[in-house]
Amino acid sequence: MKPMNDTEISEFLLLGFAEDPELQPLIFGLFLSMYLVTVLGNLLIILATVSDSHLHTPMYFCLSNLPFVDICFTSTTIPKMLLNIQTQSKAITYAGCITQIHFFVLLIELDILLLTVMAYDRYVAICHTLHYLVIMKPHLCGLLILVSWVVSVLYALLQSLMVLCLSFCMNLEIPHYFCELNQVVQLACSDTFLNEVVIYVAAILLGGGPLIGILYSYSKIDSSIRAISSAQGRYKAFSTCASHISVVSLFYCTSLGRVPQFCSDPRLTFNFNSLCDVHCGHSYAEPLHLQSEESGPEERTEETL
Repeated sequence: MKPMNDTEISEFLLLGFAEDPELQPLIFGLFLSMYLVTVLGNLLIILATVSDSHLHTPMYFCLSNLPFVDICFTSTTIPKMLLNIQTQSKAITYAGCITQIHFFVLLIELDILLLTVMAYDRYVAICHTLHYLVIMKPHLCGLLILVSWVVSVLYALLQSLMVLCLSFCMNLEIPHYFCELNQVVQLACSDTFLNEVVIYVAAILLGGGPLIGILYSYSKIDSSIRAISSAQGRYKAFSTCASHISVVSLFYCTSLGRVPQFCSDPRLTFNFNSLCDVHCGHSYAEPLHLQSEESGPEERTEETL
């Protein structure tokens, strides 16, 4: 195929879901309702943490950032998908595609880092209960959140700039419902070796690294919980982090499920399930996370002891 210069590329085509027109209204209504529930649910979490003075603690500062990121995360891809379904269009502009890649990469990495910060908070709360307020000071929480944002922004900027340097062929069809980084790189006619190396290295360092940190934190938490003599104390200690475990499990399991496995029709089965799970799934679990965290550090001290 003949390569095209960046200036000649006007748009990509998102193949999205099945082309059966009878399914389009059902898909539109389903994902519109899921999107609205996700946004409203996360807004309620933010409102609860901001309006209640008892929740103005380092723990809830971390928690309030996650719903905000999830609102932005779902808003990166779903509105455009809904617009394409409604207008019966598959086009997305070149600039729009690069923008979508940038914010999707930024927010997915930020989600991972925030979950890691919250795992550290659980570790300190369970394993160093009496020193929780000393260790988890507001400036430390603010620094952890700031570092998470800076790392995510820089990584997303790197990936976006590297995609901008690619040349593309005449085939600009993306077998997905949004501009996913891997899919766009595969369409390039120029050498993509460096892009692929960066993607794989980043997946190990920025994806696997936080996961190792989360697993280490919970291995220490597990040891501390086992050391509690009271069964009620063990239950209460575990309940402070059970919902976070469910969110992390849902996030990583569905993310692994998004690895393209185009053995069947990718436009319906893979895309439909991935969008349900990743964009909305762990957002639904966050209200449970907030509910289980309503006992403050002082209460957790008494429960664990």
